[in-house]
Amino acid sequence: MIRPLLIGLALFLAPFAAYALYLWATEDGPARGSAWSPLVLRWLTIAALVLMVAGFVVWAQYGGAPPGATYVPAHMENGQFVRGTFK
Repeated sequence: MIRPLLIGLALFLAPFAAYALYLWATEDGPARGSAWSPLVLRWLTIAALVLMVAGFVVWAQYGGAPPGATYVPAHMENGQFVRGTFK
């Protein structure tokens, strides 16, 4: 359960990191306070939320088991541990 949360957090922070790299690459530098104006932060937050929602939609659409699959839980067979799978 921690993986989807970390992926969502990474997608949320990506626009802020990209903007900081852009500021670092230019002569402005990310430490300058005026570069992080409320308008810029608002647009970065909107972009971050869009990326996060799109990531979760893609994850839900293409992740997981194929349609119609049945989950077989983990069990023991002849003394060997068999992991849970979708069949």
